[in-house]
Parts: sequence; structure tokens; C-alpha cells
Amino acid sequence: MIQGGRSLGGTIVPSGNKNAALPILAACLLSDEEVTLENVPDIVDVHVMLALLDDLGVSVREEGPNTLVIRASEVRSQSPNPDLCRRLRASLLLAGPLLARCGSVDMPLAGGDFIGRRRIDTHLLAFRALGAECVVDRSYRLSHDGLRGAEIFLDEASVTATENTLAAAVLAPGETIILNAASEPHVQDLSRFLNELGADIDGIGTNRLVVRGVDRLGGGRFRIGPDHIEVASFIALGAITGSDLTIPDVRAEDLRMINMTFGRLGIRVEIDGDVLRVPPDQDLTVVADEGDAIPKIDDGVWPAFPADLTSIATAVATQTHGTVMIFEKMFENRLFFVDKLVSMGAKIVLCDPHRAVVAGPSQLYGERLESPDIRAGMAMLIAGLVAEGTSIIGNVGQIDRGYENIDGRLRAVGADIERATD
Repeated sequence: MIQGGRSLGGTIVPSGNKNAALPILAACLLSDEEVTLENVPDIVDVHVMLALLDDLGVSVREEGPNTLVIRASEVRSQSPNPDLCRRLRASLLLAGPLLARCGSVDMPLAGGDFIGRRRIDTHLLAFRALGAECVVDRSYRLSHDGLRGAEIFLDEASVTATENTLAAAVLAPGETIILNAASEPHVQDLSRFLNELGADIDGIGTNRLVVRGVDRLGGGRFRIGPDHIEVASFIALGAITGSDLTIPDVRAEDLRMINMTFGRLGIRVEIDGDVLRVPPDQDLTVVADEGDAIPKIDDGVWPAFPADLTSIATAVATQTHGTVMIFEKMFENRLFFVDKLVSMGAKIVLCDPHRAVVAGPSQLYGERLESPDIRAGMAMLIAGLVAEGTSIIGNVGQIDRGYENIDGRLRAVGADIERATD
């Protein structure tokens, strides 16, 4: 329950990167030694991944706030729990580690947000190139009698396929070259984590990764980096509510395209080292393209603007002076939440499943809404913070999947937001 129309102020600390934590947790299966992970976000998706690991026989204990000690001294099953897999798209990241560690895996089809078709073909292409046999039915069954290094050109720069390929390749004899690899910050974090355990991965941050197989991985300690998607969400909510927010522990290099794209909506930030400030009372005006043409905000593979932020950008655009097109190229259902913003008073035309034209600024009014996915839920929460009156967001568990204690952290900077049981 959100009472909108209030300015915020203070410091809000970003959580660890959700999309780094999930593949790193899965990759703990590659070692039989103790691994300590710091800055693990306390969110629903992480809890589901931990339940999956526990079901496979992995030991997990808390060392302190957001710090976990994990040991996969033995793996008692090669078949992850189907009910848990249906709750988490990232469950498919268990395939690569289990294939490398156990020689076979029977993976149920993964669930997750329904934002469009999410194919597994790229994963199977890579596994087959490494020497695995793949049989797909209502699950996909993978096995091998010895993985080996290979040159692999991914048919799309898929984040999860790149991560699964890395996990399968680190223990494969010989050299694996992954071309057209994804290079998002969370892929970089996974690579650094594997290297911390003794892997040999070069090309981190590029679309050409070279993996030289090693005999085994050991233990280690690793701190998960800040979630740049969460940082961007806080930038957006600070800017449209006219707030003065400070966000510490950011990686400026992860925010280059995000800040450029938000700049087209008039948002400006100040960065000093690893501390970012959103100044108050910004003049949010769309920056037109040359010739006074309507600009476009579109997503793409890293280092382009992240697809996870198109929903957030749409909410921001409702409060900017001018007109902008949002072009969501990657998922055909991502923009289907805009009817929620329209019901609040936003001026949005949904042209087709991938494109929406937003004219602003619009006076938004509180409404009762349902959150269809993580990022749409956060976009509606941001809209509720700037709306007149009270907004009630149901199915808030979707937001909890990706944002740790979001209501508590926003209350700490002055938001009028409460969690209630309906």
C-alpha cells in the first residue's frame, strides 16, 4: 500500500546482483570444498535456488547477514526438484554444473516470469559442442562419457547459455572458446568467481571467452557485486519523485549505457568513485533526436540498455515532458503491463507487443494493481510513489523475487509504504 506524492531523501544501499547470485550458487556444485559467498541478496529467487541445492544434498549455512557458506561435498541426485524448477527460470543454470560434476543430468523445464518465449536451444548447442548427448521431451536429459574443449559460436548472446557453457567447460580437458558470449556484469561476476576457485577463464567482459580446462576447483571466498538493475531502479524512483538520494557501493562502469539512456529522459546523476547521487527536483524533459525527431529507448545485449529496465523506463517516461518510443526487442510480453499505468492516468499507446509510445508528463492517480513480473512490479511501485492518492499492489511476491526488503528500505528514505495481508 503506497501513499504517493512524497519526496524521499537519504541513503539507500543496493543489494547484491540477483542475476549473479543465482549462477554462482549453481556453480558451487563444481567444487567439493567450502565456498563462502558475501553480499547474497535475501530474495525469493535466491531462497528457491538454495532449496534446489539442499534437495541435491548441498550443505548451506549462514555466516552472517547476506553471507552464506556452501559445500557440495557430495551430490546425491542428478534430477533437480521439478516443483522448485517450475518456480525459477534460473533453475536451468544447474544443468552445466551437474553435467560437469556428475556426468549426467535430468533437468525439468524451468518456470519464471512469463515475459515471452525463452528458448533453451542455445544451451543445448553448447552442451553438444562440448561432447554431451541431449534428449529433449518434457524435460531435457544430458549425459556424456567425457566433455572436451571446443570452439563454440552461440547462436544468440544468451546470458544463461553463456553461464551454463562456462560451468560445463571449466573442468573439460583442453581449451574452450565461447564466441558471441554474453558479457553482462553478472556473467563477469560468475567468471571471476570461477577463477577464484581455480578456473582459468580469459576475456572477461568481452564476447570472446577462453576457458582452459582444469582438473578440479577448490574452495574460496567471493563477494557478489552490486545489482546495477536495482541501482537503476532507485535512480528512476528518485528522479521522478524529486528526491535527493545517495546510492553507495555502485560500479560506475556498469551504469554507462543506463545513465546515457536515462539522460534522454532528462535524468542526471552525480558519481564520485563508488557513490552515486540523484539530485532533487530535476527537470525531466525528453531529449529529442536531431531534427526534433521522437527519440527511441531500446534494449539489447550488453553493453546496450538492459531489457530488465524497459519497464522502469516506461514508468519514468510518463513523468517526462515530451514523447518517447519504448522499443522492447527481446521479449514479446514485457510491455503488456502498460495497461496498469494507463489505468493510473498515463498516456501510452501500445503499438504492438514490442513498442509503446509514451507522452508526458501525466498526472497519475492511485489504483489497485497486480504485479505480473519482477520488473513490471517495480515499475508500478515507482508509479505509485509519484501518484496522487493510494496505490495498492497485489501479488507483491513478484517484486520480492528480485528486490530485498523493498518496502523497508524505501520507508527508511521517507516513502509512505506498508505491507499488508489482504
